[in-house]
Amino acid sequence: MTFTVAIVGRPNVGKSSLFNRLVGRRAALVDDEPGVTRDRREGDGKLGDLSFRVIDTAGLEEAERKSLSARMQEQTRAAMGQADIVLFLVDARVGLMATDRAFADLVRKAGKPAILVANKSEGRTAEAGGLEFYRLGLGEPVAISAEHGEGLADLYEALRTALPAATLPHKPKEMAIAAEEKAVRIAVVGRPNTGKSTLINRLLGEERLLTGPESGITRDAIAVDLDWHGRLFRVYDTAGLRRRSRIEQKLEKLSVADALNAVRFAEVVIVLVDAQAPFEEQDIRIADFVEREGRAIVVAVNKWDLIEPQPGALGRLRTEIDHLLPQIKGAPAVALSARSGAGLDRLMAAVMESYAAWNRRVPTAALNRFLAQAVAAHPPPAAQGRRLRLDYMTQPKARPPTFVLFSARPHALPETYRRYLVNGLRENFALPGTPIRLTLRAKPNPYAKRKRRR
Repeated sequence: MTFTVAIVGRPNVGKSSLFNRLVGRRAALVDDEPGVTRDRREGDGKLGDLSFRVIDTAGLEEAERKSLSARMQEQTRAAMGQADIVLFLVDARVGLMATDRAFADLVRKAGKPAILVANKSEGRTAEAGGLEFYRLGLGEPVAISAEHGEGLADLYEALRTALPAATLPHKPKEMAIAAEEKAVRIAVVGRPNTGKSTLINRLLGEERLLTGPESGITRDAIAVDLDWHGRLFRVYDTAGLRRRSRIEQKLEKLSVADALNAVRFAEVVIVLVDAQAPFEEQDIRIADFVEREGRAIVVAVNKWDLIEPQPGALGRLRTEIDHLLPQIKGAPAVALSARSGAGLDRLMAAVMESYAAWNRRVPTAALNRFLAQAVAAHPPPAAQGRRLRLDYMTQPKARPPTFVLFSARPHALPETYRRYLVNGLRENFALPGTPIRLTLRAKPNPYAKRKRRR
């Protein structure tokens, strides 16, 4: 039995991009200019074992009666009336808008099962806006990137959950196996000529990627599948990242953009540095970019066999990493030789360790016990002579671990105390090296709407 899905939302949130992704071809015109789609467009969509009719609609916007925009909105209302499920798209980069609130009410009035979809959710830029969409009252947003095909597995599960059991096809056993064996996405990044392609060839056991002494051989991000001791990975080789001021040719600019996109859509990033010239300024910039994008990180020091062996060298290297990159303190650091293959087992073990920390969730009760102990040990400083009270903490998401701290005056909390809490979270809940996001939120004042007594 088939069903119908309508995609609705403000202009320019990516409805047509998602439509094209679901129908498997460029059926709808996509452009940065809002309002390209006017009539509703239908097609046959497919997601996993689900087959359905999908409707692309015009962007919802406030309009005067009988205007073109108003007639477009009537088309959208008709699509919602025809649909079994409504996908309400919002833009995770822009965040919550007043028009999103208005049209969330319109979606609720349609009386159809609705799934809130936060499109353009790639990278750290979208994380701040993601929490705001809970206010729409449509449940937890499903984070996707329609342009790049990310998050479709979560959308698939949301569709299955929203549909009546009689409508659903039987979920085949092969699909469950595929879900268990989902490949971990790894991007290998670094300065030119650090041995990225050589490392991936050694992991694969074949000369899959072109290598050589010249820098800049790799131009675009190349994805290869890797089966390492029964665990599946998808590894992206990337172009060497030089300082922006040294990049002049358009082709290199495109290569760098491709490499940065590989980082944004990876789950674990291996930052490869040269043991003969470790931790130059560009290495630090690359690692900092990976942290800002919220990816799990492993620092790999290649060409270890080319330097003079010294006792305790690796320990000193780890100390230097913690000093130069305090925001990822405790990140796994592995010495290896991509040419000989030494250290590859340690590297892949570090990748899985970092991946596990990146996915870790902490129970709310444990978080609030930690908060009480942290405050008791070091109370937050008073602001303008008033004691600063921290009410409670929760973790709304992982990948990377993201925590929300509620307080009556969140903006008064100093940055030093925020770092103290982040370091405590890292140490208490086994989150070494993984990016940690701590967001401060104002606790609602229950007396705000009460009238003052005269």
